[in-house]
Amino acid sequence: MIHVVLFEPEIPANTGNVGRTCVATNTRLHLIGPLGFHLSEKHLKRAGMDYWDQLDVVVYVNYQDFLDKNPGADIFVVETFATQNYTAVTYTENCYLMFGKESTGVPKEIVTEHAEKAVRIPMLEGTRSLNLGNSVSLVLYEALRQLDFPGLT
Repeated sequence: MIHVVLFEPEIPANTGNVGRTCVATNTRLHLIGPLGFHLSEKHLKRAGMDYWDQLDVVVYVNYQDFLDKNPGADIFVVETFATQNYTAVTYTENCYLMFGKESTGVPKEIVTEHAEKAVRIPMLEGTRSLNLGNSVSLVLYEALRQLDFPGLT
């Protein structure tokens, strides 16, 4: 199973959208706090539609809590300043795709910690970033493609 990790997400509608994508792809969603919203928020549920109850989601107090509960996790960090293209790496069956908070991304020290597996989505110079839900979809589906879409029809 592939894992999507959102580091301190701030916008409930983005997290709801990502949750819906995770349900459709049999992907576990990991939310690293602090979160910028409550999980009961209506915008989260609206974006996730009726899929939220089916979502395999784990919430962590902070990054250290995440690391402690996922020892040896094969983490790929997606960040705009990474040098490798997201299609230039080989994803594994049990990899963790980490995306940062909407306003500031993944902290540089975490990206540095996983530098060999830090990837970026190419875009026009001067463009700051894509929407979080779009970014997750792009990278997740590339990982799934490389693995021949396990369990999906």
